[in-house]
Formats: sequence, C-alpha cells, structure tokens
Amino acid sequence: MKVTFEQYNPSWKDQFASIKTELEKSIGFLHPQIEHIGSTSVEGLSAKPVIDIMIGVKNEQELDQIPPLLQGLDYVYYEKYNEDMPYRRFFIKLIDRPHKLGFPEIIRTDDEIPDKLHNHKLRIAHIHAMPVSSEHWLRHIAFRDYLRAHAEVKKEYQQLKEHLSQKEWHDGNDYNDGKDPFIKREERKAVQWYLAHQK
Repeated sequence: MKVTFEQYNPSWKDQFASIKTELEKSIGFLHPQIEHIGSTSVEGLSAKPVIDIMIGVKNEQELDQIPPLLQGLDYVYYEKYNEDMPYRRFFIKLIDRPHKLGFPEIIRTDDEIPDKLHNHKLRIAHIHAMPVSSEHWLRHIAFRDYLRAHAEVKKEYQQLKEHLSQKEWHDGNDYNDGKDPFIKREERKAVQWYLAHQK
C-alpha cells in the first residue's frame, strides 16, 4: 500500500476540536488533557489525513477506565497493543460504527487485524491515551512543539515524508518504521529543548 499524503489542511484543527468535544462528553469526568499531536498538528507540514490525538490521564487506573467509556462509539480499541506498550491504550476512530463497517469493537491479543482496517480512508483519527507523567507523553508534546518552532527541522521531516510516501508499504506500521530513525534522533533534541524552555 502507498500511504495517502496530503498538503497541510487548516481544517485539521477543526477536526481535532470536534473530536476533542466528543471525547470530553464520554471521558470528561476524568478531567483529561486532550492534545492534538503528530503531523496534522504542525501548520504547514504535509501528513496522512488522520488526526493524532493524545489523551492524558492522571494514572494507570484512569487509563483502564477509557476503553469501556469509548465502546459503542466510532472507535476500535487495539487491546492487542497493550502488551508491547503497557503505558498506552490505542484506538482508531472510524468514519462510522465498527459493526456497520464489519469490524469488531476490540482487537484482542490473538486477533488478526482485518486487512480492510489498514485502509486509512476509513479512519478519522488515532487516539493514544496515557498518563501525563509518562516519558512518552513528554516526547510527543516536545516533538510537536519543536517542529512548530524549528522551520529547518520541519522542512527536513517534510522531505523525508514525501520520499517515503512514494514507496509501497505493508501497512501504516511499516511506514512509521521508515520515519523512526529521524523521529528518534529529533525527539531527543526536542525533549532537551522543551524542558529548557519550560523553566
């Protein structure tokens, strides 16, 4: 598969705001911190037209409250990723209810992910929930703000994404692996920069 890649669209901010409002109706009593992250959150940066959203909660007990709260909505919960990333709960928001599209609401540990579910045209957003105290929360926020503040890094990232978008990939995870060396290198710088600018 080739990854769909679009020029920056200002409507991505509006899509994020709409999903944030929807999430607050379901999980607002937890007082989560809901952030727009990833390439769609960086003005001027091309991206897959799928909004990345990070939900920050206080602790792991609250983290485990989120999956049942999103059941029955337009989300598929990837429970199978919990073993590799116990600090995170991952969901995709679809264009309709999972059962209407022929998908389960939960992808469990031993389940095969349906090939059709890799189709980004069926996805509106990727939702990543984690405690705000997590190093992973910090690195996502730092990398976003670093790209917003450093035009030369954003340009280099743009060029890499353009190059990778021309290749064939098994799925989105393979595409993400292609970006990984750049992201890991720049994330280290981003975290140092972010922490220095928080003082």
